[in-house]
Amino acid sequence: MHTKVMVVDAQRLVREGISRILDEETDFEVVATAADGREAVELAREKQPDVVVIDCQLPRLSGTEAVRQIREGGRSPACVVLASLVGPSHVKHALTAGAAGFVPKDAGAADLVEAVRTVRQGRSYLAPVLADQVVSALTAPTDSGSAGVGDLTARQREVLQLIAEGLSTKEIAKELGISLKTAQTHRANVMDRVGVHKVSSLVRLAIREGLVAA
Repeated sequence: MHTKVMVVDAQRLVREGISRILDEETDFEVVATAADGREAVELAREKQPDVVVIDCQLPRLSGTEAVRQIREGGRSPACVVLASLVGPSHVKHALTAGAAGFVPKDAGAADLVEAVRTVRQGRSYLAPVLADQVVSALTAPTDSGSAGVGDLTARQREVLQLIAEGLSTKEIAKELGISLKTAQTHRANVMDRVGVHKVSSLVRLAIREGLVAA
């Protein structure tokens, strides 16, 4: 079964390395690469890959949010999330977003190839070393320190990430193609929903939620 794959990572060397690993498999073809989450969503709709291998932390739109939007599309590819930092919350966010596979970035090439083949067959793949993390993710109570984050809309999560990346309200409006007033409203709603009204605290929250890198 021939598998079309898209690779998404902010670092060019990582994208090229992963692409080379996958292209060496006779049944894989890398049809597209992307450097940020928003580009990934657009290319997934255009190229229609069978599998998307995507980093958890990306600029403009986080990996998990990109997975959520990609999976909402008509013909949805299976998604394998890669992560440098692996904790119960990271696994939980990825699975909740619709990822079918989760692989730590310190895993070997064979693990990645197995993950792509597994999700292509309609099954789920979690690296063996993640067993304890999965149990913790499924059994841990909601973190009161992240109050309200799980209830944010997709657009509010985008705004939270962009705030954490240092964009001003005007820049956020331009990035999202919305009016300044609408951007201001989203910003205020995010702060009210999570109960945080300082940018520095929002940044810490975004890092804890895996929306941006520390």
